[in-house]
Amino acid sequence: MFTFEIADQKEVRRFRIAQFNGRAATARPNGTAVTGLVRSIVENKSSNPPVWIVTLIPSEPKPAPPPMRPAPRVHSFAEDLY
Repeated sequence: MFTFEIADQKEVRRFRIAQFNGRAATARPNGTAVTGLVRSIVENKSSNPPVWIVTLIPSEPKPAPPPMRPAPRVHSFAEDLY
């Protein structure tokens, strides 16, 4: 699990929407990107301005797709018909 604090209300709303919809969200604290499911969002009421503690469960990165095969060259033989 990955826990960090955030003070931006727009980012908190984005994390709440991702949590509600069951989608992965990407956080970039300290310049590193972490993508995963949002487990919890808790407001720290003792701080001023308000700060929220977000907990993410990191997801495994998707594997790279296999290389694409080249397209068949059927049209190259069409010249021989004319």
